[in-house]
Amino acid sequence: MLHRIWLGFFLIAFVAALWQWLVMGDSAVFQRLIQSSFDMSKLTVELSIGLIGTLAFWLGMMKLAEASGLVDRIARLLGPLFTRLMPEVPPRHPAIGSMTMNLSANFLGLDNAATPLGLKAMQDLQSLNPDKDTASNAQILFLVLNTSAVTLFPITIFLYRAQQGSADPTAVFIPILIATSCSTLVGLLVTCWIQRINLLQRTLLLWFGAGTALLLAFIGYFATLSAEELQRQSALTGNLLLFSVIILFLLLAQRRGVNVYETFIEGAKQGFETAIMIIPYLLAMLVAIGILRESGALEGFIWLLREGIGLLGLDTRFADALPTALMKPLSGSGARAMMLETMNTHGVDSFAAQVASIVQGSTETTFYVLAVYFGAVGIRRTRHAVICGLSADLAGITAAIVCGYWFFG
Repeated sequence: MLHRIWLGFFLIAFVAALWQWLVMGDSAVFQRLIQSSFDMSKLTVELSIGLIGTLAFWLGMMKLAEASGLVDRIARLLGPLFTRLMPEVPPRHPAIGSMTMNLSANFLGLDNAATPLGLKAMQDLQSLNPDKDTASNAQILFLVLNTSAVTLFPITIFLYRAQQGSADPTAVFIPILIATSCSTLVGLLVTCWIQRINLLQRTLLLWFGAGTALLLAFIGYFATLSAEELQRQSALTGNLLLFSVIILFLLLAQRRGVNVYETFIEGAKQGFETAIMIIPYLLAMLVAIGILRESGALEGFIWLLREGIGLLGLDTRFADALPTALMKPLSGSGARAMMLETMNTHGVDSFAAQVASIVQGSTETTFYVLAVYFGAVGIRRTRHAVICGLSADLAGITAAIVCGYWFFG
């Protein structure tokens, strides 16, 4: 599936570039495509090098967590939940602890910590995979939960809105939580339907009910705070919890008699190896996305969609936020650029900019995560991962548009 999509990106870009040249008279379009391939190749190396330090640090910390027995305790606690969602994962396997820490980091908006923890979880799941070239059911479900995970503190979106002079930077807080929750729910339901997992089991219903109640409690509390206080408490909570986790890993390992320094070094070595391993996969995806954007194909699709919506007599105001929506599954930095462009063009508190901000916080970057996570363990056949991930994206984007009309329309 992934290789067909990758090839399709190049073919669509080529057709769009021919249109730009022959019909629109843009003779420089092919020069931009080649330049984009150079730029994306350079960006690939920069991203990978930038990941080395973060990966090394957090994989070193995860090694301490395993040596201290903390991962085993987490696995025992959450075993009943994950063994029903992922029957092939043993109740006390280290992958359960790794997945929990990754999803928790996503929940708190700690992107720098979430990626290395997610790569560690994927490597743990790969140890259970009988076919090393093909994604297992557990790996696909984890990847979908990762790309659609609920983010409680979308701090970067608040900061961009504040920098652009928004009267209320956190006005999109509740809409983002609703949209990202819809994304997670649909991603989970579609994946479980394809994998024939029964979600009506008592254990799953209890966990989902408790999780929903906790999320609603968080929403209720943070909705009462002012914009300044919300940003302050969000940043404080996330960073305090993150540093507390680091100290907890160190103290528990020391208490158990682990050589803390040597164990950390052993885990950190894996960070360098992982960062180098993902370069070819990341390169392939980023170059394809770059030329697709430069060819004008995305802009053409948005124009056709806007015209089609207009012919149906429907409101087309949300179409100005579609560049962010279409770029989001492909490129996180590209979607962010589209969001900022919408803010600059229409105003940070305009309807289009509000919707674009909600879209930006609704999901993760599906194709980037696919390339990095599966590339880190050498998986080439992704099975239904793309379909499930894009289903979550579609649900999140649709919910973002609905919430835009509900809160700001």
